[in-house]
Amino acid sequence: METLVVDHPLVAHKLTVLRDADTDSPTFRRLADELVTLLAYEATRHVRVSEVTVKTPVAPAKGVRLAHPHPLVVPILRAGLGMLDGMTRLLPTAEVGFLGMIRNESTLQAETYATRLPDDLSGRQVYVVDPMLATGGTLAAAIEFLFERGADDVTAICLLAAPEGIAYMDAAFAGSGRPIRLVTAALDERLNEHGYIVPGLGDAGDRLYGVV
Repeated sequence: METLVVDHPLVAHKLTVLRDADTDSPTFRRLADELVTLLAYEATRHVRVSEVTVKTPVAPAKGVRLAHPHPLVVPILRAGLGMLDGMTRLLPTAEVGFLGMIRNESTLQAETYATRLPDDLSGRQVYVVDPMLATGGTLAAAIEFLFERGADDVTAICLLAAPEGIAYMDAAFAGSGRPIRLVTAALDERLNEHGYIVPGLGDAGDRLYGVV
């Protein structure tokens, strides 16, 4: 898996405010949205395009447009929904699918509870959005699910990642030959005994939407 930790002062600033326990949910949602757009800029560096020629007011000009089929953005419910607008702002023509996965807090394994995706993803570039790459189980299961439906290129965008999660992903897809990329705002220190990222920012879903 190719991993990119985005090194930019605006990314660092917004992430710092997100980490602050005193940041309220409305501010957290706004900043998460802004941060995702910055990460999406880097994440879409390899988006597929087709060459075209357009007519300017002066003369023909060669350029590019997003290739077909258009990219698919897949937020992992529920916390991934807080990242969706930031992605589609940069990719307004992208299609959107949904994947409901939850981590069993006893086993730390991912369980799927809802899907809303095309049955056939052959030839599709997919951008998976989920705030936290912690143990890696949820993201690995989501990516494997997408590959099983035919996706051939997957990029994950996460606000934070833990070394354990990256190691899990590397092991899960070692030798697969599949193009997988991770774009994140920071690589944190470790996971604690409960599987939470340290120092992290707490439970992203709760901080986005409140405790339910």
